[in-house]
Amino acid sequence: MPFIEANEVRLFYKDSGDGTPLVMLHGLRASHTAFNWEEDYFKQQYRVITMDARGHGQSDRPRGFTLNDHVEDVIAVLDHLKIRKAHILGVSMGSYIAQGVALEYPERVDKLILVATKSNGKTSSTQELMHVHADEIEGMDEPGKMDFLAKYIYYDTEAVARRMEEAPQPEMTELELAAAHKALAGFDFRSALPMVQAETLIISGKYDGLNPPDRGKELANLMLNGHFVEFEYSGHAPQTEEPERFRQVVSKFLEQ
Repeated sequence: MPFIEANEVRLFYKDSGDGTPLVMLHGLRASHTAFNWEEDYFKQQYRVITMDARGHGQSDRPRGFTLNDHVEDVIAVLDHLKIRKAHILGVSMGSYIAQGVALEYPERVDKLILVATKSNGKTSSTQELMHVHADEIEGMDEPGKMDFLAKYIYYDTEAVARRMEEAPQPEMTELELAAAHKALAGFDFRSALPMVQAETLIISGKYDGLNPPDRGKELANLMLNGHFVEFEYSGHAPQTEEPERFRQVVSKFLEQ
């Protein structure tokens, strides 16, 4: 298994395919396997690198870390693989990390793709949604809460459920989830986003209850080279709910 020791943690990564490097960063509660479908498709033309963010998957799960730690971990993996510059694609939490990479290390980013994203947040989007529906989920355990809230998060819940069955994500303890949530609390890139140099594609799902399209539009409007696309039959997982369109839109953007 490919691991590296960096920034005081052990990080898992996967490297497949040839061509221009394309780094894919997963969301909260997920792991590199969340990109199995995308990896299979894009590795035909690109060198695809996926990784487990600290606190997730097979990477170490320290008790506390920050969004900036996630950013430095991405750079550590690129350095380890001797990759000078790459396309960066991030979904949800991964899109916040991707923004951080583009701002802190602009010379390392070719094109940027932000999916189900936002530019700022006082808490994680999941915690925000749980607060809104606190009365409805009171007394439920963590899996029960997420199952119940799925109808507010996704448009095609059946497609998401099928994918989760195919690639179930590693379980996280309450303490691990708390650390992962805390790392996303209070970030705000709005004042810096106009300085992002990379051409950027922002994809939002019309029915996304975690990061609604307005948040993606706001982000795009703050960027000099931001291009916004709304998927009409998607929620928080456009890559799963409209996979063919996702592949086409991303491929076209990368090939331009």
